Amino acid sequence: MESKEQQLLELLGLTARTLTHLTASMTSMSFELMRSEDDVTQAAGRRMIDRMATVSAGLDEHWRLIGELTGVHIAQEQIETIQEIQLQAPSRLPEG
Repeated sequence: MESKEQQLLELLGLTARTLTHLTASMTSMSFELMRSEDDVTQAAGRRMIDRMATVSAGLDEHWRLIGELTGVHIAQEQIETIQEIQLQAPSRLPEG
């Protein structure tokens, strides 16, 4: 593979990793918002979690394509995802 192609693949991987971590951080913050006593803040946290789940699904597709391009498939366990954060969240979040 040419050097420029390799650099582009590396850039794609770094970008996808950064977006994955950003999505996970925003989801974590959204769970914190849901702990608020304020109903509007709780609702905003729930909406953001739904949005981040959609973004995360798109990122899963990015990772699949990057794996096809590079021949190196990254296992889901190697990437912090929204699903993992949801599993780590307290079980007593307010229902909406």
